[in-house]
Amino acid sequence: MQTTLSPAAATRPAMRPARPEFSSGPCAKRPGWSPQALSSAVLGRSHRSKPGKARLQECIDRMRAVLEVPDSHLIGIVPGSDTGAVEMAMWSMLGARPVQILAFESFGKDWATDALKQLKLADCEVLDAPYGALPDLTKVRPDADLVFTWNGTTSGVRVPNADFIAADREGITICDATSACFAQPLDWTKLDVVTFSWQKALGGEAAHGVLILGPRAVQRLENHTPAWPMPKLFRMTKGGKLNGEIFEGSTINTPSMLCVEDAIDALKWAADAGGLAEMRRRADANLKVLADWVGRTPWVEFLAQTAAIRSNTSVCLKVVDPKVLALSPEAQADFSKKLASLLEKEGVALDIGGYRDAPPGLRIWCGSTVDTADVDALTPWLDWAFVTARAALA
Repeated sequence: MQTTLSPAAATRPAMRPARPEFSSGPCAKRPGWSPQALSSAVLGRSHRSKPGKARLQECIDRMRAVLEVPDSHLIGIVPGSDTGAVEMAMWSMLGARPVQILAFESFGKDWATDALKQLKLADCEVLDAPYGALPDLTKVRPDADLVFTWNGTTSGVRVPNADFIAADREGITICDATSACFAQPLDWTKLDVVTFSWQKALGGEAAHGVLILGPRAVQRLENHTPAWPMPKLFRMTKGGKLNGEIFEGSTINTPSMLCVEDAIDALKWAADAGGLAEMRRRADANLKVLADWVGRTPWVEFLAQTAAIRSNTSVCLKVVDPKVLALSPEAQADFSKKLASLLEKEGVALDIGGYRDAPPGLRIWCGSTVDTADVDALTPWLDWAFVTARAALA
């Protein structure tokens, strides 16, 4: 591995990413997107009209096809983005048995707060780990309900597979997969609830969540009555039975039909591009570009220390240059912000600062809507920003 950057790193690179959107949410639109893609949106009509419900159902059907969701699972469009979908599941289904929560990044910690401080679950165990690592997955109990993020959007860490979940489990699994869907293989036989939002791997618009329920989740909904009051937006049953209309395009509250149309457009693109396999290939190719660059670059490392648990969507990086590490924690954070600011000012990378609660660094979205050529064009600019910011240090 080289120990110093070449002199060329101090010169502004000639090539620029064609699309500088590397935000981890909302993420880059699909290649070739324009507002014209929304021209078929059902506007000025009720979402419960025949055309409105037809578009909602088409969106559900296309999600099932591209994501390869088995027929045994139901798909619903719900309010509140991925957060709303996770909380709907937690507030509706937990309390029937012990609960475990995997907390290895900020959103897993949020679900732990919900369980302990809001739902006040008496028998709840949080299995945590610092940013860049996973908890001890051997401690996951088959008799307990499990809430976890498949891919830590704010830490760049993912579970490598679902082997830690027992096939004969008694509890249900609630999986926040918002930055894993369409990019990482999900084991539907092990996942009873899966949530995501269009704004991540599809590059869709925000505010709407997707809630996918397997048979065991439906059984829990129909056989368990929570001990706490249920807000209207969280209610998925009527008279003790699942409200099936939610999973047929009849949403609980009013959706944006522009957002629905945008999701349909992204799903059409995904299907035409080659479906789920191609979406995963694109994300893997983007990660490889960064992995190759990190391997030859002395000032940076992945926040995720082990390749097997490294995200191929929300790639989190940390600065390991000795001069920067000698700074105070506050100054290190300022240095990382300076890197992101320089890149944004040049118009080559937008919104790539690390998450506010994560260790200082950069976070680069590498999901399938990002073109690999743009990731490749970005890497010389990362070196340029580092050399420029480091030169300004006292």
